[in-house]
Amino acid sequence: MSRSASSLGARAAAMPRIAGDVAWQTITRSWNDSIFALAATAAFWQVLSLPPLLLGLLGAVAYVADWFGPDTVNIIESRIVSFSGDIFTDSVVDQIIAPTISDVLQQGRLDLVSVGFLLSLWAGSSAVASFVDAIARAHGQNEHRHPVWHRIFAVLLYVGFLVLAVITLPLVALGPALLLELIPESWGAAFEELVATLYYPAVGILLIIGLTLLYKVALPKRLPWHRLLGGAIVAGAVFYAASAGLRFYLSGIARTGYTYGALATPIAFLLFAFFLGFAIVVGAEFNAVVQERWPARATRIEQMRTWLAEQAQQASDEAAPVTARLHRLASGSVRVMPAARARGESKRGRHEASGDAEEIPPQPTPPGTG
Repeated sequence: MSRSASSLGARAAAMPRIAGDVAWQTITRSWNDSIFALAATAAFWQVLSLPPLLLGLLGAVAYVADWFGPDTVNIIESRIVSFSGDIFTDSVVDQIIAPTISDVLQQGRLDLVSVGFLLSLWAGSSAVASFVDAIARAHGQNEHRHPVWHRIFAVLLYVGFLVLAVITLPLVALGPALLLELIPESWGAAFEELVATLYYPAVGILLIIGLTLLYKVALPKRLPWHRLLGGAIVAGAVFYAASAGLRFYLSGIARTGYTYGALATPIAFLLFAFFLGFAIVVGAEFNAVVQERWPARATRIEQMRTWLAEQAQQASDEAAPVTARLHRLASGSVRVMPAARARGESKRGRHEASGDAEEIPPQPTPPGTG
């Protein structure tokens, strides 16, 4: 009993030191992998892909929203704007996000969906490709995927996240209202208070799950789900802290009267996009440090791939001597026999096979040879 208690005490005492080591290794790896350059690249592609992304995504949501009721579009719009207000500054929400969302959701035309999707495909997949490359580089797997397949994979992943977002947005926006219809009326007030308390934490959990999914599928050699959840939580915490600090900084600048003029809102949005990419890269580096210190067992798929590779290598080793012999036979020199000698050898072979081979008379010896 005393040994177990002392062991637990030793582990508890070592936790701060281990946490400090992990944090320092994460910072060091992030710096060595040029985290600022990666975050800036991702921010550029995020900003470039925002307008066509909203056209394609929210235009499709406007069609799907009709399945849930006539007020679904307005509810989705209010939810997105209110959630964006908790992350971005008021100027970014009022001048960039809210007008674009309102224009697109009020006119969910097919030409907007198709054209917007095609326009956002390249830019949006470029943003995803930058995230995938940063995550793979953090784990030392950036050379495991062919560049052409890397680009195709980014496009497929981008389309998959679009489809998932089109399905998820109406459910997230209308979930509380749908649940309110299923419970007794006497519980209505208490349920509304519970929803008001737990709504944003639930949305945050969904975002953490989505980020964990990104960390999962971005790696060529994938890790178990539970080993990637820590990095997603770290990324969420880093982005929340960075956005809060940026909001405080921008509000302080506005109070002092120093502004960027007409560029203030675009610069603020670009900084938010930069910190989003920064947080995702930090989470990937954290997962890489944890994997390096405490390696996880390979997943079942990786174990199957390893077994198949070992079987193929074993079969190749067994076939190597036969292959080498056939290669020597195929590449060896061929002796060409004169035609007369070849006919004689063929005739002798036929006689010997029939049992009455003729004796070939000896050739006369040339004179003088003795």
